[in-house]
Amino acid sequence: MNLTNQRAYNFNAGPSALPLEVLEKAQQEIVNFQGAGMSIMEMSHRSANYEEVHNSAIARLRKLFSIPENYEVLFLQGGASLQFTMVPMNFLSEGQKASYVLTGSWSEKALKEAKLFGTPVEAASTKENKYRNIPALSEIGFNADDAYVHVTSNNTIYGTQWKEFPETGDVPLVADMSSDILSRPVDVSKFGIIYAGAQKNLGPSGVTVVIIRKDLLEKANTNIPTMLKYTTHADSNSLYNTPPTFGIYMLGEVLRWVEEKGGLEAIEKQNVEKAKVIYDVIDNSNGFFTGHATEDSRSLMNITFRVADEELEKQFLAEAKAAGFVGLNGHRSVGGCRASTYNAVPFEACQALANFMLDFQRKHQ
Repeated sequence: MNLTNQRAYNFNAGPSALPLEVLEKAQQEIVNFQGAGMSIMEMSHRSANYEEVHNSAIARLRKLFSIPENYEVLFLQGGASLQFTMVPMNFLSEGQKASYVLTGSWSEKALKEAKLFGTPVEAASTKENKYRNIPALSEIGFNADDAYVHVTSNNTIYGTQWKEFPETGDVPLVADMSSDILSRPVDVSKFGIIYAGAQKNLGPSGVTVVIIRKDLLEKANTNIPTMLKYTTHADSNSLYNTPPTFGIYMLGEVLRWVEEKGGLEAIEKQNVEKAKVIYDVIDNSNGFFTGHATEDSRSLMNITFRVADEELEKQFLAEAKAAGFVGLNGHRSVGGCRASTYNAVPFEACQALANFMLDFQRKHQ
């Protein structure tokens, strides 16, 4: 436990840690937002006060992520899971193919949804290797007439992350960036669509960001329900219906926090340093701790590992919880341990975990 402010060391995979400064500002404004006599949650989404919050969040995201002018920025709901459906519903016709690169459970789910609308195919997969790595770019196969190529940039369950992305030419590259968006600079112009649930690096759960190239909107299927059309939301500045106003307010404040930290270059540097202190303990433990991901595919956001044996692992997790470390259990589908070190997780939390791991090893080796 961080005794300075009585906050837990939060390594939850999502919803995850939010910057303390953002939470404190929200606390101050929760009852009376900017002198309006009401909370942002109570305001009309058509009001001038909320409109400023909404448009400022979009502008900040454009600036921080260097989003070109020929892209729309949308605030939707339903999480990345709804995007698994919306992407093929809008862009994959019956009989048409799309290529999916399988690197974990979430890409599997995206592929499953796409099968309802067209003929998706596996462009590459590392499932046989228990999703320990990202496939080499040379292993990825797709066709020039594919509707799109889909990747998951970071895999929370298995702890792997793409270090570079495939060049797909005229075939739109679609990326689920839910768990590493804004953790590093990315060339947005390489992608046709980027989507991300907010609850890892962007804010609280309830908001989904979609960044979509405008020319794709002109090609989207129109014979689908209104709320599932990207054009519906693009044409109305994401205000077709009531948006998740508080979530968007929080997202905007998180973006402000990233700006104050020095932008994505500074955030990436800090993320590398945070992950290194934990990976170094794993690598130097002589097998007491073993990482799941291969070194060339390791995630900076989700560090997955096992302890020497099952009973020791249970003891490690129990003692860590008692010591104030939250969220270190691996995903229920794979077990083990996982430290999620998203942007808002401070370096001191990662150092404290590294020290706890070293101490646990000394006691039990």
